[in-house]
Amino acid sequence: MAAPALGPARGRRARLGPVVSLPLLLLICGAAGSEEAGAGGGAASLTGSCGCGSAQRPGAQGSVAAVHRYSREANTLGPGSGERPLTPAKMVLIPAGVFTMGTDDPQIKQDGEAPARRVAVDAFYMDAYEVSNAEFEKFVNSTGYLTEAEKFGDSFVFEGMLSEQVKTDIQQAVAAAPWWLPVKGANWRHPEGPDSTVQHRPDHPVLHVSWNDAVAYCTWAGKRLPTEAEWEYSCRGGLQNRLFPWGNKLQPKDQHYANLWQGEFPMTNTGEDGFQGTAPKFTSHSSGGWEVQDQDTGRTGVGGILERGRLLCLYMVGGRRARKHFFRLKSFYKDVDAFPPNGYGLYNIVGNVWEWTSDWWTIYHSVEETLNPLQAAGTMPVGAHVMCQLKTAWKSAALIQQGTAVKNKDIRKFWMKGPPSGKDRVKKGGSYMCHKSYCYRYRCAARSQNTPDSSASNLGFRCAANHLPTAD
Repeated sequence: MAAPALGPARGRRARLGPVVSLPLLLLICGAAGSEEAGAGGGAASLTGSCGCGSAQRPGAQGSVAAVHRYSREANTLGPGSGERPLTPAKMVLIPAGVFTMGTDDPQIKQDGEAPARRVAVDAFYMDAYEVSNAEFEKFVNSTGYLTEAEKFGDSFVFEGMLSEQVKTDIQQAVAAAPWWLPVKGANWRHPEGPDSTVQHRPDHPVLHVSWNDAVAYCTWAGKRLPTEAEWEYSCRGGLQNRLFPWGNKLQPKDQHYANLWQGEFPMTNTGEDGFQGTAPKFTSHSSGGWEVQDQDTGRTGVGGILERGRLLCLYMVGGRRARKHFFRLKSFYKDVDAFPPNGYGLYNIVGNVWEWTSDWWTIYHSVEETLNPLQAAGTMPVGAHVMCQLKTAWKSAALIQQGTAVKNKDIRKFWMKGPPSGKDRVKKGGSYMCHKSYCYRYRCAARSQNTPDSSASNLGFRCAANHLPTAD
């Protein structure tokens, strides 16, 4: 389930897309539901009217001051002072390698998933997790940055996440995807509208960040956005020609490996995977217990879960239950990840939230093997090219196909292709709103697009880097 694409930063407010009033919206929702039900989950329903298209942002109207006032009344505390201690975001080394990008069996042909092509990628670093609210807050507090959603005064939110109070103030919706509503006051601080807050969600992925916002954060952090090739290569986790980062079966041994939609979209999300919205880096509670030692044998083991200070049950190494004869050696706690990582140690790389990449959108791909492909301009300006393998500036070079960049006798080759500019940027991974019947885009080869100023309640990012950034 993708966010609706928005127009250019200036034009998206003057050039209104198809919108409908809420009374008409109810009729559309009912008709769409019955039509898709009759489709029986066939190929046509894979794409549906899921909001992956090019709906334009409606013009913002009404009093911005009133929205801010409502927000203050609904949230007695802000998202935090920025003084909480933060550890540097964990990054993992993605080894250099060659992989098959895309697929010759595209599930959504109009997205340009085909053809399969061999791609070589140099080693790089990737954030293990999506950028969180706490990390983005540190950036904002350090720079005073305002996201584009904050500047424009609104952003798109999935209707099912809104309170009844917020819904009453909305008069328009996106005709192509009526469950997407433009909400005044929705932004990264208030992801479900002005009466919501991220105060208690520091480890959840930051939402309502545009491509431009993501680039600003990455630059501040000494990082960059991954290219589409880097993203897909790291998503696959060392596996070749598999649908998902863990293999071809969505739920091996009936275990959930990603935060996706369960139930009938968009009416019911059963939350069988534990989440009905975004998932945090870690589950809301930590596992913990006691390291114990058997008084009779001296063998050590791990105790049970500590709950409200009470030790529940104790188990020794080898499965022997410790009853009266044990010593408590020390207590321990550890964070529990919401879902397992892939083979490279990346978490939530599919599902949860869509993730921006640096590439311009195109559906045409060469079958020739390429090195570090990037859909970008044919000119590499000094100090601005994201594919350079050093943090310092490269020699400026006009490139059409294979090019070489030189800096202090360090020569790196890469392949420049694609449009010199474009309307949309590539995003990957799908989100918690994805379901096979409507948006089968949580596969490694799947892709979608949005304009660089788009923002929504299921759109985030993670960073990449050529070298580990220096800690503050």
